[in-house]
Amino acid sequence: MNNIRTATAITTLGLVAAMMAGCASAAGSTPEAEEVTELRLGYFANVTHAPALVGLEEGLFEDALGDIDVTTSVFNAGPGAIEALTAGAIDATYIGPNPSINTFIQSGGASARIVAGAATGGAALVVADGIDSPEDLAGTTLASPQLGNTQDVALRVWLADQGYQTDVSGGGDVSVTPTENAQTLTLFQQGDLDGAWLPEPWVSRLVIDEGAEVLVDEAELWPEGEFPTTVLLVRAEFLEEHPDVVEQLLEGHVAAVQWIADNPGEAPGVINAAIEAETGKPLSDAVIERALEHVTFSADPHADTFETLVANGLEAGTQKEGSIDGLFDLRLLNGLLEASGTEPVSAAGLGEDSP
Repeated sequence: MNNIRTATAITTLGLVAAMMAGCASAAGSTPEAEEVTELRLGYFANVTHAPALVGLEEGLFEDALGDIDVTTSVFNAGPGAIEALTAGAIDATYIGPNPSINTFIQSGGASARIVAGAATGGAALVVADGIDSPEDLAGTTLASPQLGNTQDVALRVWLADQGYQTDVSGGGDVSVTPTENAQTLTLFQQGDLDGAWLPEPWVSRLVIDEGAEVLVDEAELWPEGEFPTTVLLVRAEFLEEHPDVVEQLLEGHVAAVQWIADNPGEAPGVINAAIEAETGKPLSDAVIERALEHVTFSADPHADTFETLVANGLEAGTQKEGSIDGLFDLRLLNGLLEASGTEPVSAAGLGEDSP
């Protein structure tokens, strides 16, 4: 199986590790900070979070963090992960871009920083048989993972572009009902939902297992089909106090992205095993294969798309107005990439990116 798409290839991890000390000063040094013995990491049991799944399953975070233990929390969607991050219950999380934008704006830039990308693509609107065009959606009920999450915003903005009105209470021409992904599958099976805008593997589960049709592949809505689905977000205070630990986390993250690129035959099984461990049931081979065909894994967060994402959140009514200047801190990541001979990634003027 050679269907896994990757970008921003990274060379040998050993060279990356050798340069760690030199890069640590990029985000500032705070020797007075307490020694860290635990890193608390959030993620979702989704294919779009495969770098997290692989990093944990293959011990790549463990290797990079050494004596620092990794403890994990699994979420259904971004807003729940943001609540945990804001409360200080986790230090970092894999998450969609829109919740990252929301917490940054709502906190006046004090809450968190995006330190890397993880995945692009892998989201779509799937619908029941008989819905063949946007015109067929009037009066239907559609699901999204959670109010204000990345797919929820994409769905509301796309519906508005088709001339439909929605509101955050489920009213309007089309009812948008934020629903946990597993429950969306059940409701679709029962005929209580007409469709949903979802990330992978849930798109492929509805298509393969339930006969749903893809009405809109979100890749069709972005230039060159590239849009960020998952980024790595770190609590700003943790980054400031422990840049060395964040760099180690990034080393594990970069290694996971590269592992996926280097092991296209083995990666589906590893990702599926991690999903089974969290959900209690593995995906079928057909579902995991289809899902991976629609996702690209990369450390590039595609910062140049974020102004558009801000505009989308405002249009959807799920976000406050505000600036995202400073949202990105890619200095540690770019130090690692440059050390491995890989091109650095850009913050697009929305933060720091020079190691």
